[in-house]
Amino acid sequence: MTVEHTYFDHNATTPVDERVFEAMLPYLRGRYGNASSRHELGTVARRAIDAAREQVAARVNVQPSQVIFVSGGTEANNLFIRGTAGYLKPTQIAVSAIEHPCVAKPAQDLARQGWKLRKLAVTRGGEVDLADVDLALKEPTGIVSVMLANNETGVIQDVAAVAARARAAKAWMHTDAVQALGKIPVDFVALNVHAMTISAHKIYGPKGAAALVMDKRLQMKPIIHGGGHEQGLRSGTENVAAIVGFGAACDLAAGRMEELAQRQEGMRARLEHGLHEMGAEIFGADAPRIPNTSYFALKGILGETLVIELDKAGYAVAPGAACSSANPEPSATLLAMGVDPALALCAVRFSLGAGNSLTQIDEFLKALAGVVVRLKSLVAMAV
Repeated sequence: MTVEHTYFDHNATTPVDERVFEAMLPYLRGRYGNASSRHELGTVARRAIDAAREQVAARVNVQPSQVIFVSGGTEANNLFIRGTAGYLKPTQIAVSAIEHPCVAKPAQDLARQGWKLRKLAVTRGGEVDLADVDLALKEPTGIVSVMLANNETGVIQDVAAVAARARAAKAWMHTDAVQALGKIPVDFVALNVHAMTISAHKIYGPKGAAALVMDKRLQMKPIIHGGGHEQGLRSGTENVAAIVGFGAACDLAAGRMEELAQRQEGMRARLEHGLHEMGAEIFGADAPRIPNTSYFALKGILGETLVIELDKAGYAVAPGAACSSANPEPSATLLAMGVDPALALCAVRFSLGAGNSLTQIDEFLKALAGVVVRLKSLVAMAV
């Protein structure tokens, strides 16, 4: 029998909003033209992309020409790192120790090509250590990348402060703002970066559409070659329906962000009150966080186990570690924060969405308490 789930994993992806779906639907049916075609169907598709580019640009305070559409946040991050490196002599690339793998791994790849990889330290609260940024930038540096909001802890980074230092060191500065968009204000100009990654499917838009937002002075080489789409930086026939959905999702995010953030902060406060009563440790709780995210651990209960048991009970949450049964590894983010590896393996991420309610929080806490009691009794019996 299939259990109906209550979804608390919105940092992984969000459901497509019905209004976004309605905006996309014509481009999945009658308006199916290739935007590069010269006939009327192609012109209709091109106009739709142009309109979506304006919507996305308005959401982050840039000109439409600064928005390069790609397939996802992973591609955007790779395009910035690999594309920018293609124009630079190998020096140092500095990335925070808590970056998503789609920043960390291409940075590691550059280290195999003659670059020096420098991981920027974070505090125990999960914030990038600005003193370590200053220390790192004493070395000649070409590229710096620090995410705006961490995908696990939700901790918001002082990207503008890092960017000021990067610019003073004459390095190109990038931020992965995928988790921040739609949850807090995201202003490209205020952040003072040269490039920024954003994505549709974290703001109730479709998978398959994202953007690299860039300073017009930034020089990059494409990593996908072909017909010269997206100003020659990302060749390939555009996913018109998904791009239209991205634009529609940006408009929706603009209209409801403040109200949604207030509601989610209230729900998270109730959740974390209940978690504290169970003895949970909450990571990053003393730092500024995006309003929907709580990252916690119950000592002695593996996060992977808790996620599986909660799934059986009808709740979708995420483990805090990229692990397999053969080779479990604690979260790199938590290790960078100085969390004990044994406790880090117990981490669980809880991320709220627009459809969640206080009633669901109360029901979740009751279910979690029951799961914890059952798991602890099983451990006691095994001993």
